[in-house]
Amino acid sequence: MISARKGTGKVAGMHIQYVGFDNAVRSRIYAFHVIDSSLGTREFTVKVQAEAFGAGSLKLQDGPGICFERLQRELEIETQESRAEALLHIGEMHIQEYRARHYPRKKTFERYATGTRPLS
Repeated sequence: MISARKGTGKVAGMHIQYVGFDNAVRSRIYAFHVIDSSLGTREFTVKVQAEAFGAGSLKLQDGPGICFERLQRELEIETQESRAEALLHIGEMHIQEYRARHYPRKKTFERYATGTRPLS
């Protein structure tokens, strides 16, 4: 179970539980239960296109994490009048943001800026 609690910068009063995924023809669909102290249990799915997994993009093991973060973000901004959608999608923007947070580019020029040079 992936849990979100107040104090960790996450959704207060809710637990987000990863249930599993299904392979569809051209996508993976990740399922989550959200246990909310005021609304009870709700079910959500997050869809990722199959081509998002591959060289230079997402790894298969990134699927649950990126979907959890997407759902979490939607739950953080929902209001009484505007609830989070039960079916969410992962787009290119979400993938780029996820990769920037989890796989930051290494600064290859940093050692030159500090005056150290590689041994030849």
